[in-house]
Amino acid sequence: MMTTSPAAATAVQTSPRRPEVLGQVARLVELEESTVEQMRAEALEAPARGVVAYGEYQSGGWWTTSLLNHSGDPHDVVIGDGRPRPTSLLDEMPATARFLDSLGLDFMYVRLARLEPHSYLWEHRDYAELRDTGRHRLHIPLVTNPSAVLVTAGARVHMAAGALWRLTPSQAHGVCNTTGPDRLHLIADVYADDAYQTLAARPHLRDGDATDLPEMTEAERDGLLERAGQLAELGFAGAAEQTLLRAFYTYALPEGGAYDLIAELHTARGRDGDAHRWREAKAHLLARP
Repeated sequence: MMTTSPAAATAVQTSPRRPEVLGQVARLVELEESTVEQMRAEALEAPARGVVAYGEYQSGGWWTTSLLNHSGDPHDVVIGDGRPRPTSLLDEMPATARFLDSLGLDFMYVRLARLEPHSYLWEHRDYAELRDTGRHRLHIPLVTNPSAVLVTAGARVHMAAGALWRLTPSQAHGVCNTTGPDRLHLIADVYADDAYQTLAARPHLRDGDATDLPEMTEAERDGLLERAGQLAELGFAGAAEQTLLRAFYTYALPEGGAYDLIAELHTARGRDGDAHRWREAKAHLLARP
């Protein structure tokens, strides 16, 4: 079900930020096309689109359904430590169940995650609410498109289908799907053990996987704040905030920089309560585990 290629391991992305990006997201192994196709078909035929969870992290359009969790209910999607069991949905996905079993990993949670077009997961960290146990997150893209990207370490990364990827979610990151169609990933949270270390022995990026984001100039920053201010003055405060949040996907901002811009916007308008709310959101969304 998995293949490895020496060429893939050496075809790395050449970029000033590549070492940092590689530490946060990387290909681990290539997957057999037939295996991905079978899992894709099962995921697309799943009877439930999913449920909304972690609403504070997103613009809307992020849906998840569990395949392995602690209750067996596929609509139970808030992850937590412990030994999971198959949900009723995984019982209907035999090819996916065989693939997961073939990995020989110690699973914590497994989900299907769908991100609709024009949707964003705002900059955040994961695992802050979990106990200090070694764990890792694996992504298997099943349906994707070039506009569906992960942003981390000042770079935009397209997680292409056909590979098993590792993400370090305890580092600040965000996801967007700007044009569509839907992005559909199988996401597995696993505990650190010998099987995982073997699987993750050759992390790499191919040319084209990662693209550096440009730094924001002072003129661009001033123009962005001006446009957001105009929207806010017209009564569209939510649209103004989202305009600034989306800057994270366009520019290499310092950590939490989009939240700082929103706080600055509200402070300039004399909305100290709103500015404080966004400073608190920054602290919450970027809390370290």
